[in-house]
Amino acid sequence: MYRFLASPRWLGYAALTVAAATVMVLLGFWQLDRYHQRASINARITAGTSATPVPLTEVVPRPAGTPGTVGAAPGGHTEWLRVQVTGRFDASREILVRGRTVEGRVGFEVLTPLVLADGTAVLVDRGWVAPAEGGALAMPSVPAAPDGEQTVLGRLRPSESRGGPPKEVGGRLEVRRITPSAIAPAMPYAVYDAYVSTDQPAPGLTAVAPEKQNALQNAGYVLQWWLLAALTLYGFVYLARREARGPEPEDLLDEFHDTPA
Repeated sequence: MYRFLASPRWLGYAALTVAAATVMVLLGFWQLDRYHQRASINARITAGTSATPVPLTEVVPRPAGTPGTVGAAPGGHTEWLRVQVTGRFDASREILVRGRTVEGRVGFEVLTPLVLADGTAVLVDRGWVAPAEGGALAMPSVPAAPDGEQTVLGRLRPSESRGGPPKEVGGRLEVRRITPSAIAPAMPYAVYDAYVSTDQPAPGLTAVAPEKQNALQNAGYVLQWWLLAALTLYGFVYLARREARGPEPEDLLDEFHDTPA
């Protein structure tokens, strides 16, 4: 009954069906991996609200190079961990990160190097500040970084991609993205290849809250791809069974009516 499946046409149908279903299953597994990655990030964000902060030096490799260089990047599992680090702010090399949005408003994030006792530095995002009255590109009034030794508590953030070196605008250094490897050459010390977003901003600054990932969207894509794979296989089986049964009675009747007298 199913000998027709060995014909070149049906073998081609079978190969195409299996290939399509395989691709859909693999896409489902890719979305499943994305789901686990995003769920892990969300778990770290949630845990960070109550977790005891760990020393920065325990989770990020210390930069051992010469001034103007960065150390090794931390592992991806460290993003959003709550860390603490002690040092002195270098306000003379403070950088404004332009085009940053908080609560629907575009302003600046204030990035200030914190120099550790060993002479290395980590960039600290001290918080967000609204632009001046002149608009989003106008220079804001930034609260001064505190003097003396400071212990900073905050979330560990990885380097952002495609960042450029700081440029002087209106007497202040500015960047578009926080990329320590691009910023380090403008600094007189070796810099950690990550930055700390403080959760205790000074008055006049707004904390940059962590944004949770939409992991449920990826879970939905997993179900979508696997359901499509199942429907593709079912469609082949349905067509094969229909071919094996032969034409339906109504098909024969239509053929009879179409036959010329």
